[in-house]
Amino acid sequence: MTGATEQGKNAAQVIANLSFVGQKPTGLATYAINLASELNLPGLTLLAPPALRHHTQPKQPCCIIPGGMSAEEGKAGHFRRLKWSQFQLPSIYRQLESELLFSLVPEAPIGTKCRSIVTVHDLIPIRFPRWTSPLFHYARLYIPQVLQQAEHILCNSQATAQDICDFYGIPARKITPVLLSHDSHHFRIPDSPIEETPTDYPNGGTASHRPYFFYVGRHDPYKNLLCLIRAFAALPDRRDYDLLIAGSPDPRYTPLLKQQAIALGVSEQVRFLDYVAYDQLPRLLHGSIALVYPSLWEGFGLPVLEAMACGAPVITSNLSSLPEVAGDAAILIDPYDEQALSNAMAQVATDDKMRKDLRSAGLKRSSQFSWAKTGQQTAEVLQRFL
Repeated sequence: MTGATEQGKNAAQVIANLSFVGQKPTGLATYAINLASELNLPGLTLLAPPALRHHTQPKQPCCIIPGGMSAEEGKAGHFRRLKWSQFQLPSIYRQLESELLFSLVPEAPIGTKCRSIVTVHDLIPIRFPRWTSPLFHYARLYIPQVLQQAEHILCNSQATAQDICDFYGIPARKITPVLLSHDSHHFRIPDSPIEETPTDYPNGGTASHRPYFFYVGRHDPYKNLLCLIRAFAALPDRRDYDLLIAGSPDPRYTPLLKQQAIALGVSEQVRFLDYVAYDQLPRLLHGSIALVYPSLWEGFGLPVLEAMACGAPVITSNLSSLPEVAGDAAILIDPYDEQALSNAMAQVATDDKMRKDLRSAGLKRSSQFSWAKTGQQTAEVLQRFL
């Protein structure tokens, strides 16, 4: 077997595949780390890369597997993980005498005797196809085979469940939506909140004393950041504010965003913070005028929930899963309507009562989510197939 297991050769009734967890956790890795800590299921063993040691240690025994298989490694990481999943994972499954593989992404060995339950987070590569992208072919050719052979499918929202039915023809009875959560110990109102605005920014940002809007996430086109920058530039008093965009840069799209800011005359106010460390996010969220998250589609939209838990007002889209997460605790806008987005930003920036009401509603809404609940609902599904 590749790697070493802390539990020796004891049978693992269920093995959970966390091979995609890397050093810098984003949405998928955050889901895996938190769920692993709350997934109370007898006979569960985690297949964990060395990177997991840098995060919260889960309660379950671990079988340490090779690292270097996360999205942080680029295409090479994805390829290594798929190769490992197809050729090494079945051997681990047999040696641990497993009865079920739980894959926290839609990946599993094809054409083997490994019984699997898999999680689908979104169908973005199919809904917004880029024909030259390997992810499109991965979603079009590989994932359907994994879902067809799976015993059952978990997903993050009703919106994603519907996409699985619509795009892949999977019957609804084979799918169970389980909403995610946030780390409530970490994402909360800071004990010592920052002032109205930060005096400096992570990763070398320039000091400023202007109130700021905040975005955190990837720079993919479907995240709708070009529209966000245009909406910011259209604010009546735009020189009074900054727009902070956190998230690792993408060499394909980040230059276009920076060019847009220059063309609109707001390059001094639109600040790109690069990847923001996990421990910095609560203070940046709490100190913002609002999290602005105008994505065209999300499987769940974890930043929305994290922002509400930190007491930040939220402006987000009225599409996909985002209304399922935000409920009535956020301003929901049509993400294709640039003027509606700009109007919402202006209103939140200038209306103290609205900000206060949104903060209160967001805190109440976020308290309805917990990883313990997510873990319990996930374990109940897994238990049905043992």
